[in-house]
Amino acid sequence: MSPELIADYQCIIGENPLWHPIENQLYWLDIPNGRLFRYNPRTGEHENFYTHGEEVGGFTFQPDGSLLLFMSRGAIAIWKDSKLTSVIDEIEGELESRFNDVIADPVGRVFCGTMPQESQPGKLYRLDLDGSITEILDGITCSNGLGFTPDLKQLYYTDSMKHEIYLFDYNQGTGSISNQRVFVTIPENDGVPDGMTVDAEGYIWSAHWDGGCLVRFDPFGNEERRIEFPAKKVSSLSFGGEDLTDIYVTTAGGDNKSEEGAGAGALFRLNLGIQGVSEFSSQIDV
Repeated sequence: MSPELIADYQCIIGENPLWHPIENQLYWLDIPNGRLFRYNPRTGEHENFYTHGEEVGGFTFQPDGSLLLFMSRGAIAIWKDSKLTSVIDEIEGELESRFNDVIADPVGRVFCGTMPQESQPGKLYRLDLDGSITEILDGITCSNGLGFTPDLKQLYYTDSMKHEIYLFDYNQGTGSISNQRVFVTIPENDGVPDGMTVDAEGYIWSAHWDGGCLVRFDPFGNEERRIEFPAKKVSSLSFGGEDLTDIYVTTAGGDNKSEEGAGAGALFRLNLGIQGVSEFSSQIDV
């Protein structure tokens, strides 16, 4: 099945597609200037409903439906009714960086990674329920896609420029991760692993930046299928729809379609009869 074009806002870095379980809408963003979008599949309408004006690297949904935004300089804030409420103003050491990819865990904490800087590599942090933040990994080339195994005992984590997706043991009670090992290594000529998700069968989906495709791996790291897109920079994906069988995919490079492809910077949808799982909501108290 060919990907279906849903919306094209010529995003420079289209990212973080996420299904809103309360509204039954798909949200996504354009990182560099913090443009946030949403799509209603029942009406076919979509819109750029908010522009932050600065970088927004990722977001989660709070239980009341508000958005928890992860921004530049390590700033984190809740967006509701066009108002921002700060959770963390900035993180010392991240003033020249930004958050990149985030995921809420079953308890409502958020794993959130940062981009590398000239002075230091990227890091992976954990934002806890009380709004405190803890560094849990250092030396990351480019912190990216995360996902949980179906039994919620392990966590996948992507370090893009190392071309590796790792697997960690995950302790739901404490939020700690341990026993890092390589789940799969992406060949240099196959693009860079970017955003990812895990479906209901426990298969891992990885978006390949500069690879122009999605790749689905079985739980042993074997490639099960590959889906090509009309864009070089396939950035992320998420399952949505009322039965979670719609796969929404973002791409980047919309400011240079002549080189990046006609589908660069757009939102696409696939339906392959494969079911996803609901993403968790963050539950950060402010």
